[in-house]
Amino acid sequence: MLSDIIKSGPRRAPHRSLLRATGAIQSEEDWNKPFIAIANSFVQIIPGHAHLDVVGRKVREAVRAAGGVPFEFNTIGVDDGIAMGHTGMKYSLASREIIADSVETMLRAHCFDGVVCIPNCDKITPGMMMAVARVDIPAVFVSGGPMQTGRDPVTGRALDLSSVFEAVGAHAAQRISESQLNDIERNACPTCGSCSGMFTANSMNCLCEALGLALPGNGSILATDPARDYLFAEAGRAIVELVRRDLRPSHILTREAFENALTLDMAMGGSSNTVLHTLAIAREAGVPLSMQDFNEVSDRIPHLCKVAPSGIHYMSDIHRAGGVSAILKTLCEKPGAIHEECLTVTGKTLGENISHAQVQDAEVIRPLDRAYSERGGLAILFGNLAPNGSVVKAAGVAPSMMQFRGPAVIFESQESATTGILTGQVKAGDVVIIRYEGPKGGPGMQEMLSPTASIAGRGLGESVALITDGRFSGATRGGSIGHVSPEAAAGGPIALVQPGDLIEIDIPARKLTLCVDDAELTKRKATWEQSPPMGMQKMKDVPRGYLHRYAKLVGSADVGAMLV
Repeated sequence: MLSDIIKSGPRRAPHRSLLRATGAIQSEEDWNKPFIAIANSFVQIIPGHAHLDVVGRKVREAVRAAGGVPFEFNTIGVDDGIAMGHTGMKYSLASREIIADSVETMLRAHCFDGVVCIPNCDKITPGMMMAVARVDIPAVFVSGGPMQTGRDPVTGRALDLSSVFEAVGAHAAQRISESQLNDIERNACPTCGSCSGMFTANSMNCLCEALGLALPGNGSILATDPARDYLFAEAGRAIVELVRRDLRPSHILTREAFENALTLDMAMGGSSNTVLHTLAIAREAGVPLSMQDFNEVSDRIPHLCKVAPSGIHYMSDIHRAGGVSAILKTLCEKPGAIHEECLTVTGKTLGENISHAQVQDAEVIRPLDRAYSERGGLAILFGNLAPNGSVVKAAGVAPSMMQFRGPAVIFESQESATTGILTGQVKAGDVVIIRYEGPKGGPGMQEMLSPTASIAGRGLGESVALITDGRFSGATRGGSIGHVSPEAAAGGPIALVQPGDLIEIDIPARKLTLCVDDAELTKRKATWEQSPPMGMQKMKDVPRGYLHRYAKLVGSADVGAMLV
């Protein structure tokens, strides 16, 4: 066992003495058992994580019962919703790298034999996935589960976090009263758990199942459902068995497994952030994956589920309808769609895991012959405005916005854009450009839920497009195109757009075009290099510390925005 490095032989007597002092060694037989790390992300400021202290205890008990010795540690976490719309959001994506590095540090410094990862929200899940791919010791993921769907107490209308953000825009436009806004605020997030729609957290926890790193049910069983206790117990049993079999992430995270994850992503219409995170995880796993791969999968995989914010269903509905396993089983009916032979942390293949799954509600998980569309829920757009690619959640775009042409209205930051939208500077037919919000330029590639929700709240969701080198919350819907690469801070074409320039969006053709000829763009680029605009000065306002280091080291969004 790897842990023998710290516990076996006379020279390790000092190490054993310290290990005894932890209280984790309960008998002399424990020295012959695998040492299992419990990487918990319990923090009280994130509703998806507020209950994970209890989950950690249950997983520790399960590991002990299965014959392992558990050692729990915690990571940081950033709540994207609470960090949204202010400087805190600059730290959200950047926190993914801290989490990955922290988990790597703990696992390698203490020579653990295996690890159970307990994530739930946004950057925590991909950060932990990057770490286990990097360290390559046996690993099992078991998330904290989704939140229950909120309900309007008067109308009974389903609510979630995006409902509150959009209500802010509706209130600014005097479409709802302050009392109505307060009612939505109080009822949108009724329990602990990751936000109830197909936002980034739930998207990534579902993809964990398709990748084979998590147990069936991980992505959809609600945080408050007693059935999650079975997952916690099974995670403890599974990790000890994986250590005994030496079944590591490198055996699971194959090219075929990533194709399974992309296939599920397209069928479910997952968050656009899954592109950023899947690219980073694949790179850590040494698996070639590019932006173009997403389009290739999207072109052959139908869109089977419309989960909020793209539709009327929620994660509770997905679970009731059969969960991720039922979606994957449906996709198996399409020849070549799913690689059923891929190994998973159950010790079985993906095909074996889903063999007994059945769709319980064909309106929530549609059959192949009634798909919402023949192509998947995400699309990568290329063109002279985004030579290296950009991302749009096509599943959340109205038919009228699939092809769109309009003049550019430019903002040099998310904050100025939100103010401009709420004060009426944007009108129907416009294309909003928010730039200098990429990985380097932001820094930290802020999510744009505030401006997109403001657009929707003001009734412009089907008449205004938004393009940014930043990114979007999974709660975003509408004609919102992010991850534009190269970013403005790197001198990408988005930095050269001028007010009134016409921009063409063609999602079916996967095109994003700035209607300015090459000669003019070359002239503008020369001017930009001589005197970069105000957007480039934002770094002066960033507090010294981690963000400064991050901005210097982070790579482009089209390769996962990883530190290089």
